[in-house]
This record gives sequence, structure tokens and C-alpha cells, in this order.
Amino acid sequence: MGDGASSSRSGRGGVKERAKERGGIGESVVIDHGRRRNSCGYCRSTSASSVSHGLWANSLTAEDYQELLDHGWRRSGCFLYKPEMDRTCCPSYTIRLKPNNFYPSKDQDRVYKRMQRFLDGATSMDKYDNLKQTANSCKGSVKLVCRESIPEITAVSTKESASSTCEKLSSESVIIHALSDIIDKAVSILCGSISLPVAQFPKVNVKKVTTQAKKKLMNISEDLAYTSNIAFQIAATIRRSQAADAINKSLEPELPDINPRTIAEKLSGLVMQQEVPSGLLTKACNGHLNFYSTTKQISSEASNLKQKAQEPRGSQGNAKRIATSENCIIMPPKRRKLEIRLKRSSFDQEEYALYRKYQIEVHDDKPEKVTVSSYKRFLVDTPIIFSPPIRGDNSVAPCGFGSFHQQYLIDGKLVAVGVVDILPRCLSSKYLFWDPDFAFLSLGKYSALQEIDWVKETQNCCPSLQYYYLGYYIHSCSKMRYKAAYRPSELLCPLRYQWVPFEIAKPLLERKPYVVLSDYLVEQQSAMLSKHARSVERFDTDTAGCAHIEDSSDEDNDEIDFRYKDTDMDIGDESSFLADGAPVADGSPNCDVGDIVLAVNGLRVKFKDLEKVLGCVDKKVISGLEKQLMSYVRVVGTELAGHMVYCLC
Repeated sequence: MGDGASSSRSGRGGVKERAKERGGIGESVVIDHGRRRNSCGYCRSTSASSVSHGLWANSLTAEDYQELLDHGWRRSGCFLYKPEMDRTCCPSYTIRLKPNNFYPSKDQDRVYKRMQRFLDGATSMDKYDNLKQTANSCKGSVKLVCRESIPEITAVSTKESASSTCEKLSSESVIIHALSDIIDKAVSILCGSISLPVAQFPKVNVKKVTTQAKKKLMNISEDLAYTSNIAFQIAATIRRSQAADAINKSLEPELPDINPRTIAEKLSGLVMQQEVPSGLLTKACNGHLNFYSTTKQISSEASNLKQKAQEPRGSQGNAKRIATSENCIIMPPKRRKLEIRLKRSSFDQEEYALYRKYQIEVHDDKPEKVTVSSYKRFLVDTPIIFSPPIRGDNSVAPCGFGSFHQQYLIDGKLVAVGVVDILPRCLSSKYLFWDPDFAFLSLGKYSALQEIDWVKETQNCCPSLQYYYLGYYIHSCSKMRYKAAYRPSELLCPLRYQWVPFEIAKPLLERKPYVVLSDYLVEQQSAMLSKHARSVERFDTDTAGCAHIEDSSDEDNDEIDFRYKDTDMDIGDESSFLADGAPVADGSPNCDVGDIVLAVNGLRVKFKDLEKVLGCVDKKVISGLEKQLMSYVRVVGTELAGHMVYCLC
């Protein structure tokens, strides 16, 4: 594996030394809460099926938190937790990717393009607001309707719909009747001028021109509303009269031209002399007597102008045109400005208001539960000691190391906030909350892509910062699988803390939720080496080529729908977790805990010197503390346990 375990552990031996070189940035002090059991927020189990180890951090250096991440830990405020993978109901694997190797999917590309169109002014929020209102109204109806009331509401809805349809049909019927009367009068005048009895002609028939009929006919105006074929009927009647009655031959020289076009033009002139319903214009066209809507014509002109304005290329550029019945105004498109600001973690009233709106509308939290204190405890409070940048030192990011809030503003309005930790080797994404009014922009996906880009750019001035951590990947929880859509990604082995490509881990997790991933990685590498050795023997080539064989898994992942960005859950106040002090049985051998530094009554004392400093201590207390320290070493690792301060206060 090209950048697996060796790369993640490179340079770990000098954590304290690197901290001292930057001027001394404090020490990590933790309080052990031992094993904790909770109901699970992922599988929604009501029993205490979620098992993890908890630590409260009074303070943490950025280097130490980086090491904790690489041992499967995460934080919620100042509380650190690590799932006991072989015991918990939903095993959670730390997932990361290397932005330099990242390639966006088609769906992720669409997110970029959608945002760009919105910023360019090519799309507006109006249609999304209408969709949201429709969805909300439907949602409200569903909540209020009970099964017994469905027939009644359906009947009411049907009556309302029928009433609306009847009103529309009644209005059209009135117009058709009025037009028929007007044409009848025109036919009477025409027949009187040629001495023909009106009774010989059929009744005038006026039809409404439907949208479907317009689509079938070529070169027909969109403004055509009503039509009549009375001119064809008059011409046919005259011809039949001539053929049936020989007397009509004597009248033939006196008859006008019986061409339907001529008859329609004469009728059109006679109709225009009468009072036609407002908004209609009469014209003769190929023997048809047509009535056009003047209001539709105006709206059609406006639509055409708007369509031209939205064309991406043209001699006049991309302009937005607004047409009215009096004039046509040409205006440039209104561009929007996106700002992304990175600030150190601190309480901000505007951010809290957005968080409250997000939690209530998106997660259906009860308003009384979304308090300032819960928000601060979850997303503002941090134990990570800020490490400022040093001029000329490329071992620290330009913004420093610590906890930050990345704000997204559109035209000055705060629309999203990403809570992140910037550490020596990674940017760790913790949580994102966004304005539900801008859900159509897929801000969860967009912010993740921006964070990936940030790592790429920052790597130029801080080479050690190479990874993007997405939190926990939980294969058994469908809504947490979206994280694998950012590829190529790696999962952390829960036992040996080696990084394993997701393509290798995925089929294993399909079979069972808890897997020692590194076992299969070793097996795969061994199989590849064995296969290569056989091929070398078969073709009698130089066996030295075996030294170049490494992991080369190139399987493609399926597209994963990215709908959420909830990398952590608010686990609440640390006092609610009960530690039973039981050692974690992960197969690790017992270790020497004598050099662990304890904080006791303001003093720093190694465990092996505890009795020397405090005097006589009960042997049972010493034995119990030793077991607790052994459990602590197993979950944090020997190196971290050796220099973090274990607080007994």
C-alpha cells in the first residue's frame, strides 16, 4: 500500500520535539471515563448497544489529536470517544482520502456546475421556493390527515377541482357563444348581399384551439385561441345548391367567387365591424376564420425575449430582458458573490441562529432542545490548543493548527458553516450545518469539495498536510455510506491501525460489520506476490522484479448518493456516561504503565512514583488504577499514553 501504515506513522517519534520547536504549545491532559454504553443514534436501537471508550480532554495538542484520530478516536466538543469495534452495534471505521489522488464523480461535478450557474445568475431561487412551498403544504396535509378523513378530503378536493374546471369551461363557453353569434350576423349580411337564404347554410361552429392541436400543426401561431371553418361550409353549400337545382345556373353569373379564402376574408371584415370580445383579434387564414389572443401575444413576445436573453452565446452577450406591453428593458444578469471565510472556533450569534434553524427544520429537533449551551458544547468548545503559524516555517499551515469554523456567505448572507479541525497531517471534517432555503445547492457536497480543494492548496505551503478525514464510515448505516463517494478513500484497521483501500474493505464489510481489515490486506499482498512469483518462474524472468510488487487495487466503487454530511453526533454532557472501568480486551499484551504521568492535586507524578510522593496508598486502589491505566494504554497507544497527562482529579 503506497501510503498506508508507514506513511501515517512516519515521524511519530518526535511529537514532543516538534511541539517544542514551535515554541512549546502546552500539554495534553485527559480524564478517563472508561467504557460507556449508550443507545445508538445510527441504528436507532433503544437498548445500550453502542459501546465505546470515553475521554474528557482538558487540553490537547494538535499533534496528539492527530495521533488519536489515527487510532480511531473522534471528538464531540471536549469529549473524545472511540467505538469498541468488536462489541458495538454499528462498527465505525475512520475514513480518509488523499486529495492529490481525488477525482470527482459526475454527481460531484454537477454540484460545482449548479453552484456556478446560481452565482452567475442563470438560475434563481423562485422555482425552488415554489417546490419547497408545495412540499411543505403536502407535508402539512399528511401530518394532519387521519385515515378516516381521507375520503372526505378527497371529495372536497374533487369538488374544488371540478368547480375550478367548470368555471374555466363556463368562461370559454361564453366566449364561443358570443363569437358564434357575431359570425352568424356576418353570414346573414353576406348572404343578403348575394340574395341567398340563410337557412341553407349550416350552423356556425367555433372551436377552441388546444395546445395538443398546435403541436400537431406546423407554422401555427401560439396565440391562436379560437377558429371556425364556416367559410368552407358556405362554399360547399353553394356548390351543392348549384349541382342540385338547374335554376341556379341562371344565378351563377351573379354569385360571388365561392373560394373559401375569399369568403373567409369577407366574413373577417364583417366580423371586425362588430364588437368582438376583448383581447381577441380576427384574421382570415387559408379559408379559416381565426381569433387570436392579444394578451398571449404580449406574453409570447416576453417569453421570446427572455429565451434570447438566456442564450449562452450571442453578439449582445448574456443579457436579461424584461418585456412589458409598453416597452422592452434590457438588463445585465445579477451575479452573486460567494465568500468562504475561515475563522477560529468561537461563539457567533449568526452561526447559532443558522444552526438552530438547521436542526429544527432538517433534523426535526424540538426548539427547546436547541440551546446556546448545547451548541457551544457540541461545536464551539474544543480542547485543541491553537498552534499559530510561524513565518518561514512550512511545518505549520498558514492559518495555524486548531479548531475552525469555515463560513459560506452568498451576497453577505451566511448559508453554511463547516466545523473542522486543522492538524499536522490532515483537515478533519467534524460537522456541517446549512440554511434549508439553499438545500437545492447541495451545500453538504459542495463544502466537502471545497475542503478537499483547501487541502490541495495548503499542501503547497505545508507539505505534511496531505489528507482529508471524513469522520466515521459506518457500512451498516445506509445514510453514512455517502462518504465512500469521495474516492479513492481508505479505512483504518481497528486492530493494527493500518490504512486499507476502500475497494478491499467494501466486500468484506458486506459480509460482516466488524472486520480486522489489515489481515485481508496482508493476505491480498501475499497472494499477489505468490502469483507474481509463479509468473516469474513460468516465463523464466529475473526474480528481482518481485521487490516492486505493492498493493495495486484499482476496483471502481459504485456511485453513492450524497445526501447528508453529518460526520458526528452530539453526544451530550460527559457526565451522562458511566464508566465501569473494565479493561478493553483487544488482544494486546499487558504493558508497563509505570511511566504514565498522573495529575494529582496539581502535581505531575509518574505512576511508579505515586506511593513515594503521596505516602502509603491502599494496595487495592493501586491495583485498580493499574488495570485502568492498562485499559487506557490499549485504546490510545503506548506512545500517546507515555506523554499525555492522565488526570485523576
